[in-house]
Amino acid sequence: MLTWLPPYRVELVLHGQEFGDFIEASGDDLLVSERFVQAFRDEGLTGLAGFHPVEVLGACRERLGPMPSSIPRYFVATVCFGRAAVNVARSRILYGKTPACEECRSKSIHAIFGFVFEEGTWKGEDIFHARGTQGILTVSERFERFVARHGFTNLRMTPTEEYVWNPLGRPPP
Repeated sequence: MLTWLPPYRVELVLHGQEFGDFIEASGDDLLVSERFVQAFRDEGLTGLAGFHPVEVLGACRERLGPMPSSIPRYFVATVCFGRAAVNVARSRILYGKTPACEECRSKSIHAIFGFVFEEGTWKGEDIFHARGTQGILTVSERFERFVARHGFTNLRMTPTEEYVWNPLGRPPP
């Protein structure tokens, strides 16, 4: 994918009652609220880079209802690529063909029914893309506690062992 370059401009679509603190953008980028950025920096978490201001050109609602009185200030951040690697043998991933590339480990994934990492490959990042997960954001327990403590919105945490991605409805391995 191409890198998103400045100027950073967006149009937002509101799906709930309020704008969230965390919005997946395109590629490896996220939009995060100003309060998220401040707390992330204050607590010394790792795995996000950039934090460039975003200009919101407009906002609309997905459904009928009132718009919030204000839109939070957003920043674009890029999620790092960590060294954590999926343990192909111990994970419940349905492959079309067993991955031969030790780096990407994600060739022809048909479904995921939970995954684990190889011992010693995770280097302690708090939010990252792991090798073999095709763009799934992975977070540390510290990040999970951080989100709960601050009440950040628009995130759903699922333990890696329980994560399911099955677009074709295939049976688990």
